[in-house]
Amino acid sequence: MQRTSWLLKEPNRPLEQQHDELGAPGPGEVIVEVAGCGVCHTDLGFYHGEVRTRAPLPLVLGHEISGTVVQTGEGTERWAGKAVLVAAVIPCGECDFCRSGRGNICFKQVMPGNDADGGFASHVRVRGTGLTEIATIPDGYQLADFSVIADAVTTPLQAIRRAEVVEDDFVVVIGAGGVGTYSVQIAAAAGANVVAVDINQDRLTPLESHGAAATVDASGRDLRATRDAVRAIAKDAGVSRAGWKIFECSGTTAGQESAWSLLGPAATLAIVGFTRDAATVRVSNLMAFDATAFGSWGCPPELYPEAVELVRSGQVDVRPFIRHMPLNRIQEAFAITHEASQPQRIVLTPEE
Repeated sequence: MQRTSWLLKEPNRPLEQQHDELGAPGPGEVIVEVAGCGVCHTDLGFYHGEVRTRAPLPLVLGHEISGTVVQTGEGTERWAGKAVLVAAVIPCGECDFCRSGRGNICFKQVMPGNDADGGFASHVRVRGTGLTEIATIPDGYQLADFSVIADAVTTPLQAIRRAEVVEDDFVVVIGAGGVGTYSVQIAAAAGANVVAVDINQDRLTPLESHGAAATVDASGRDLRATRDAVRAIAKDAGVSRAGWKIFECSGTTAGQESAWSLLGPAATLAIVGFTRDAATVRVSNLMAFDATAFGSWGCPPELYPEAVELVRSGQVDVRPFIRHMPLNRIQEAFAITHEASQPQRIVLTPEE
């Protein structure tokens, strides 16, 4: 099968278009004709050389993939012709972690665009164990729109389910970017009262009509002022200081320190964003408040059908938070995402 893809050959060098033959799928594999692939900051980390890909370069990046199965290998015939979402991290499905529902940390996991060629291409070959069917596409949606579910929606879904967010919980989401946007909506769909915090008002404003009961613009505020603003919202709402659930999604030192400052009695803190920079926090607050903190990496495929249903049912709306660009403008898309010049996540579509 002929494939068009965009290769990363060296960090910080323009991606190169390639036309080649994509081999037939092996046992347990499928070939997906890509409808859309989201541009994530992880892709930028690989591109700029800040994070090394596990597979050697050259490599096709891209791990937020939706599309249609056009070829199947032995054992995957049931997927033929189906519209699917490809998991951002595809586990082996057989190890102890996978059997216990923790496939997101499977030691044999394959991440498209990291361990193998990804979705910035016309076609991609992946394991069948990483597929979720998209049986119906709601009015106003395209199959490409579902691509961002693979990371930006499923990643916060796992964190929110692990934190056991329920109706009337007081939830604070630090960082209203690609992951934080959907953290707000998923928590609100669970019935929580959600406060979104960011330094970019353009990111906060759309959330005021998509799940956020209140927002805090942290630009120009120090850590204490941001904390006090959130506490004031809770107080005005008659919310106790106990039992808050806090999700750090910004992937910044300032965001992590701000999230930690919000710990109170019986609080739960989930670290969802990633930074290589060190944060300064008083770890003893966990003991003093009998609080819980955990990290959350990716999402096991078992939760993907729930993520798809949240979008399909309208409880989570991705459309205001994405924009489409053709794949041949990938270099421009990377530059826009790097500069954070607009709050929408870019979905690249192979049509040229």
